[in-house]
Amino acid sequence: MSSKLVQGTAILTIGLFLSKALGLLYLIPLYAIVGKESMGLYQYAYIPYNIALAIAISGAPLAVSRFVARYNALGDYATGRKLMKSGMYVMAASGVLSFLALFFLAEPIAHMVISSEEQIYTVSQITTVIKWVSFALLVVPLMSIVRGFLQGYQKMEPTAVSQLIEQIVRIIAVLVGAYIVVNFMGESPEKAINFAVFAAFIGAMAGLVVLYRYWRKYKPEFDYLLENSVSPDETPSFLKMYKELFGYLLPFILVGVINPLYQFVDMVTFNGAMFSIGLADVSDTYLAMLNLLTHKFVMIPVMVATGFSMALIPVLTTYFTKNDRQGITRSLDQTYQIMMYLTIPLVIGLIVLSNEFYELLYEKDAMGAEILANYAPVAILFGLFTVSAAILQGIDRHKWIIFNSLTGLLIKLAINIPLIKLFETNGAILATAIGYSVAVGLNIAVVTRVLEYKSKVVFRRLILISILNFIMFVVVYYLLKGLTAFSAVDGKMHALLYILICAFVGGAIYAYLSLKTGLAQKLFGERLTRFTKKLGF
Repeated sequence: MSSKLVQGTAILTIGLFLSKALGLLYLIPLYAIVGKESMGLYQYAYIPYNIALAIAISGAPLAVSRFVARYNALGDYATGRKLMKSGMYVMAASGVLSFLALFFLAEPIAHMVISSEEQIYTVSQITTVIKWVSFALLVVPLMSIVRGFLQGYQKMEPTAVSQLIEQIVRIIAVLVGAYIVVNFMGESPEKAINFAVFAAFIGAMAGLVVLYRYWRKYKPEFDYLLENSVSPDETPSFLKMYKELFGYLLPFILVGVINPLYQFVDMVTFNGAMFSIGLADVSDTYLAMLNLLTHKFVMIPVMVATGFSMALIPVLTTYFTKNDRQGITRSLDQTYQIMMYLTIPLVIGLIVLSNEFYELLYEKDAMGAEILANYAPVAILFGLFTVSAAILQGIDRHKWIIFNSLTGLLIKLAINIPLIKLFETNGAILATAIGYSVAVGLNIAVVTRVLEYKSKVVFRRLILISILNFIMFVVVYYLLKGLTAFSAVDGKMHALLYILICAFVGGAIYAYLSLKTGLAQKLFGERLTRFTKKLGF
């Protein structure tokens, strides 16, 4: 694996981890300010917003980075700059159109969600909160093309930092605004949620400012490369350039929008299915637990895969353009191994400590903890889908991404209602797992066939990773049993103490076994090997 991929992955993963962690932690005070019922209203706004956002921008950073990396690898820096200039206008128009679409579709979406008068929210409440969140779409697309351009030059730091600042500013606006609305203005939690979702616009403005400062910082370097750019035999016209870009874009958009689409399927089918089995009075609450409160936890392990995919695509594109099959194979080997090495223990932690995590962030709730424990393993499938789709994008198999993604989604849509009627919330989780399993299986099959990719090393190391995780699981499970037998969890600080103890012991065991078996040294290279030799491993 190239040092650029390792470095890029590390930067993006750390940035994503901090961003996701903040995106989870701020729910603690927000939950306390507005209460359990209003949190459901919050998730009804964000799922349609995430879909509109994904359509407007999710493909842009990755597609633009791939386009820029491809031409940069040929020494042609002018074409990427040409795309950047015109792309700003295109993305601005995309943002306006997405904003208008979501704003005026808010009421029809609300009618799709409400299935019974027994539900907590009204059509008017859901319509209003969706309209408030739509304003962020005016700004976010502009950030996406700048991030993509910089990633094409292997500049991963601006993406990570801008995402982090965007999240911090948004969270401050959410919490301060909600607190003022409820405690000083004396308004309802519903009004606080309306302001909370509008804070996405404020955060996006802050992220745009950060990216502008990075652009100013790197512009002299980009100008120097532009002056020494190799003149292509044929300068691509705008039509040819955007035809090539949009050829990349649709698969990228689909990868970005697929998870919100799975959530949207739950959003429009869950309440009706629960009403049919006599559970309409709890359907809004359970859906909020699934699509917002526990989903935030589940997406934290996925950030490892997302970091890999964002860093992998430009590197893989460069190898593919140069027909360097050995470089591709090395990158795939390392990506699969490190992703699973980091993701599986996080998932195990969520499963074993589901009660403690849920009580720490929200409140003691047996149903919420059960949903979290059952939903956590699906994070592995989310991660595998993200990485396998990134590989297909890097090797120009875009049509397969579309086919495989839609196949999994259609399976989810077909079996969701029957499974919800049988297993309630767990049925929705199972339908998601089945849909993603099919999509991941098809992605990996295509990669294996096209690249003739077979790696016994990866298979052996995945077995070793599984064994180490099983040992860690057994130790942490019985440690927690012992702690709760000595003193049952009573309050958030008590839950936090048990989480820290179990995380420390589990992490120490996993790290020790990884170093003792030599697995960590093989995965993370010479720098770690030099360090571990000093420790006697």
